[in-house]
Amino acid sequence: MDKIKPSKKLNALPPYLFARINALKMDAYDNKLDVIDLGMGNPDLPAPSHVVERVCDTVRNHPRTHRYPQAKGMPRFRRAAASWMKERFGVSVNPDTEVLALIGSKEGIAHLCMSYLDPGDVVLVCDPAYPVHFNGVVLAGGTVYSLPLLAENNFLPDLTKIPEDVARKAKMFFLNYPNNPTSAVVEDRAFLKEVVAFAKKYEILVIYDNAYSEITFDGYVAPSFFEIEGGWDVGLEFHSLSKTYNMAGWRIGWAAGKKELLYPLEKFKSFLDYGAPTFIQLGAAAALEGSQECVRAQVEIYQKRRDLMVRGLEKIGWHVDKPKATMYLWLKIPDQFAAMGSLAFAEKLLKDTGVCVAPGAGFGACGEGYIRMALVTHDNRFHDVLLRLKKIMREEK
Repeated sequence: MDKIKPSKKLNALPPYLFARINALKMDAYDNKLDVIDLGMGNPDLPAPSHVVERVCDTVRNHPRTHRYPQAKGMPRFRRAAASWMKERFGVSVNPDTEVLALIGSKEGIAHLCMSYLDPGDVVLVCDPAYPVHFNGVVLAGGTVYSLPLLAENNFLPDLTKIPEDVARKAKMFFLNYPNNPTSAVVEDRAFLKEVVAFAKKYEILVIYDNAYSEITFDGYVAPSFFEIEGGWDVGLEFHSLSKTYNMAGWRIGWAAGKKELLYPLEKFKSFLDYGAPTFIQLGAAAALEGSQECVRAQVEIYQKRRDLMVRGLEKIGWHVDKPKATMYLWLKIPDQFAAMGSLAFAEKLLKDTGVCVAPGAGFGACGEGYIRMALVTHDNRFHDVLLRLKKIMREEK
């Protein structure tokens, strides 16, 4: 059976680091350990009640929605997404040709890589990054060129350090702000103007992953890449309802952009999938078209959790910069544990305290030395987290 092997592209990827954490988590559950799972960005808050009611009514009373959906997305959903972008960003997109429904933005990004990349094509990917940004490139046969995101540069890539020959070869450039995992934001839009100029100069397609645009705090408002002059000519933007409306398991999102740039993804999806279920699209339309008070309410919850954890961590001697966006804390490993590395430290936290976090190395080489903590458990559990972390910090001093 030597001939029957996985593809070289799949073998080029290391074992999924989070699978190791999940295995340890299952062991902890089996051993009756009280696990507090802050490892995955999996919202613990429910989807808005009016959205749930809409889907239940649709499934129960409209059996035609059980049939195969339109691969590019039903017109109602695409119109809702276009209207939302106009209301939120002041950006006009044609719902007929410039919006494409996705079975979640993660799948959409992976499919985009397959629709655009030939073997060896170079893609600029930030490091650390949401894993599909680099895994999708590798699985499509492309070559990743990593752009370090460093604290001293506010976790923004330094375009001036990209070698000329790399820039000329690059076909795509992944950007994600507000950022997962670092929680960094674009404070000065001059950076995005630089990205547009860079992309135009070298004819590079910018993929702007805007999944966390609505989870922002302290008055910060996240931009669309299309708000930047020229961004429409060189970019595609991805949106998700997973975090904004707590619909992570529903698997629904969309991509927007110029017809000519978006069409390859539409064509690829027409061969590979049937699109998101119609009843899910109708629920998503209800979320986008309805009152956004539900979004504001959940942002307040995340902000309270952020403030509680930042204050508590500072009290036990673990410094953290207060993020202006996302549902994550990006934490440098305390000095006394730094030599362990992020995976070993995450394993120690889980085994010794029951607190599950994501090791920074799972997001790229530059994530080493950090862990990501997702604020996705009931508020009173954060007090338990802090008590457990306080104990382990004292034990190692």
